[in-house]
Amino acid sequence: MGDIIQLLPDSIANQIAAGEVIQRPASAVKELLENAVDAGADQIQLIVNDSGKSLIQVIDNGRGMTETDARMAFERHATSKINTIEDLFRIRTMGFRGEALASIAAVAQVTLRTRRPEDETGTHIEIEDSVVKKQEPIGIGPGTSIAMKNVFFNIPARRNFLKSNTAELRHIVDEFIRIAMAFPHIFFSLISNGQQLFHLEKGSLKQRVIQLLGNQYNAKLVNVQEQTDYLNITGFVGKPETTKKTRGDQFFFVNNRFIRSAYLHHAVMNAYQDMIASDSFPLYVLFIDLDPAQIDINVHPTKQEIKFEDEKIVYAFVQAAVKHALAQFSITPTLDFDLDASIQQLDAVNKPFTDQTREAAVSSNLYRTFTQKNQAHFIEPDQKTELRHWREFYEAGTQPDRKSQQDFIHSPASIHPFQLIEEVPVTQELQTYIIGTTNRGFILVHQQLAHERILYEQYIAAVNGQPMASQQSLFPVTVQLSSADSFLLQDLLPELQLLGYQVEAFGKDSFIVQGVPADILQGNEKAAIEELLDQYKHFNAEAKLSKREMLTRSVAKQQSIKPGMVLEQKEMKALLQQLFNCSQPNVTADGRPTFIEFKKDYLDKLFFGR
Repeated sequence: MGDIIQLLPDSIANQIAAGEVIQRPASAVKELLENAVDAGADQIQLIVNDSGKSLIQVIDNGRGMTETDARMAFERHATSKINTIEDLFRIRTMGFRGEALASIAAVAQVTLRTRRPEDETGTHIEIEDSVVKKQEPIGIGPGTSIAMKNVFFNIPARRNFLKSNTAELRHIVDEFIRIAMAFPHIFFSLISNGQQLFHLEKGSLKQRVIQLLGNQYNAKLVNVQEQTDYLNITGFVGKPETTKKTRGDQFFFVNNRFIRSAYLHHAVMNAYQDMIASDSFPLYVLFIDLDPAQIDINVHPTKQEIKFEDEKIVYAFVQAAVKHALAQFSITPTLDFDLDASIQQLDAVNKPFTDQTREAAVSSNLYRTFTQKNQAHFIEPDQKTELRHWREFYEAGTQPDRKSQQDFIHSPASIHPFQLIEEVPVTQELQTYIIGTTNRGFILVHQQLAHERILYEQYIAAVNGQPMASQQSLFPVTVQLSSADSFLLQDLLPELQLLGYQVEAFGKDSFIVQGVPADILQGNEKAAIEELLDQYKHFNAEAKLSKREMLTRSVAKQQSIKPGMVLEQKEMKALLQQLFNCSQPNVTADGRPTFIEFKKDYLDKLFFGR
């Protein structure tokens, strides 16, 4: 048998490399925008058609390239960023591997036009499947224009796995926002299918943050400024009221490069401790500037994961910087040492504590139960107390009249072989749980999770052909969203209409709400839309579910009865009735229990051990 190991042709090697570098159109957008930044441009324009599937074009006014450099740029591992191994530890540019253009040329039809300011003519190159099809001089202005058409035209399997146009455009916008955020001194614009989505003039970082994330943050940003010998931290964090239930407005940049770091995110969350809920996410845009020798960015092809030489000290500095900023602007919680005027007016504070009042206090039952041993749970046998009826109440609840079958609410026997006794009142505890007596003990129902299950089944029926009714708003409400949320809502409009939302596009990133489901109070339309989008993004990030499944879960969670809401007897019984009429009443759509059953024999074992 002869030799079987051979070198791969460049075209195949480039396609293999492209599989990691260019995963979707947004990956190419990131690489091309970073090249434009590295070229020293202060004006960068991004043009996409069909969410980048048919065209991605980046035009800049940077340094441009010579004819030789323009041709060499498409070779594998050809770069102007590094020359020696030591340069890897001094990287300040966005790119350095020399893989991007070679990978792009391997999976798309590429046209490059470039000219340096000092040259009279520029260079025009056309490449397809890593092969140069055309090269000629051309008359153009200084800078570079690179266009890639028909991405993955030669890899049908990869092209077929691209998501919808709306989903792919969202990814492109995400990459655009990250790069535009890092360089506020550069003008950026984004045009999609002939419509301008972003027009970002040069300005300060705060201006760029507001341009990208929305005007609602204008008065809610806290400046972060921490200078040390090891690193510098600058940027902004949001006030506690800007927190959301989902990620999305969190940005870390290390030497102007966007990174992902759960470790540093934890540092920021610790700085917000006791100010926000544990399941909320604050806004932050933080820039960490340190010696490139202290980091390794050559970890992943996307360069969004990096290694710090001493990540613990970076963690400590980030946490301290955010804490200091919040404290400096009086955001952190403070201890209130002022005396409460209402307490100061009480007799116990104002009047002297005489021997007579002392004796009266010592002789009271309350004093004895607090001071004597083993008396903490002692119940005084006082005939006047209402607690003397506790046994009668318990026995009445556990010995129902078996003669009347109408006294029970039946649940599906295959799931719950117990019967809820209708004649015994249900109770609400901690404004969260509903307790109902059954023929075998009692059940503890979580009111929000139970309502989620009920709404989820109603919404599933709605999106499958039984649209829900909508209440018209007396005064239509206009909702202004960030560009990213605007794309998301545009994609969800057909399904939202089935669920009772009547929402229409109303200009750039604006929508007008004509009607909402009957459960939403008039005046809460804007908050309902924003909360729905946050909830949808939460499911989108955590689970690979269909769009309709994520939407129905999101709306069910958003509109469900929340803990803290007091319910009347009629409302609680109706909730239980609807729950046990569901096809699967025992769990929510994401698998959490809606109720827990406590049987009498189990309770007996807890007390008597038998």
